Amino acid sequence: MRSWFSLCLLLCCAATARAAVTLVDDQGQALTLGAPAVRIIALSPHVAELLFDVGAGGKLVGTVSRSDYPAAARNVALVGDHARLDVERIIALNPDAVVAWGGGNPPLDIERLRQLGVPVLVLEPRHLDDVARHLELLGQLAGTETQARAAAADYRHGLAALRERYAGRSMVTVFYQVWHAPLMTVGGEQIISEVISLCGGQNIFAALRSLAPTVSVESVVMADPALIVTASDQPVAQALANWRAWPMMRAVRIGQLMTISPNNIARATPRLLQGAQEMCEAIEGARAVPWRVSR
Repeated sequence: MRSWFSLCLLLCCAATARAAVTLVDDQGQALTLGAPAVRIIALSPHVAELLFDVGAGGKLVGTVSRSDYPAAARNVALVGDHARLDVERIIALNPDAVVAWGGGNPPLDIERLRQLGVPVLVLEPRHLDDVARHLELLGQLAGTETQARAAAADYRHGLAALRERYAGRSMVTVFYQVWHAPLMTVGGEQIISEVISLCGGQNIFAALRSLAPTVSVESVVMADPALIVTASDQPVAQALANWRAWPMMRAVRIGQLMTISPNNIARATPRLLQGAQEMCEAIEGARAVPWRVSR
């Protein structure tokens, strides 16, 4: 009888150990849950999208404004904007875990949630490979590892194909415009800068460490990029109209002003592969045009 009891106790302990979840986030913080999360809040549109990608969309009980993909994300309760969180609303939703956006959510709000005892996992995508890693982390968090591993494998396969396709191409200098007033771009540690490199491009502001630095028009003119690209749903004539005032610039002179889909390039999700393909096609187009065109 005693041995039977001991066996049952061991089996129960083993089951409990298997149910426990321990993850380390991008800030080096360990998060341990007694079981996979059932109620999850995403503090970024891209995190909400990733949760749907790993089959955990049904566990999403809160998110922030602009969480619009997939369509089901629009039906989730809002807890503010990514930069202005409603901490009281988050607490009221009684989440098992909150997935925050490092570099996007206010650090004081994240710290306040932790002080209030809310389990927080911080994801901060800086590299293209981080998308697959985050898919797997969220799959572990939600207990949907099988679908998460499949999604991560598909993403890695697509990324490897792009790297192989554009490896060894001749370099094209690129200015990526985030915003026009003030004029903002991406620094070398921003994931879009890595997309540019993957395509054989060179971000003219890659040396800047800030993720979204403000730069001067004069500095862009001096760098004389072969391609100017921005993420916009507007026609290029509107989105990049300001650069028509600088006809001496190479990109303007040879007609290499391009737009790509903002939803495909601005969020660190598997859709980033589509944005990277658009970026590579824009860079390939500039590569094909002889730049020594008469003024």
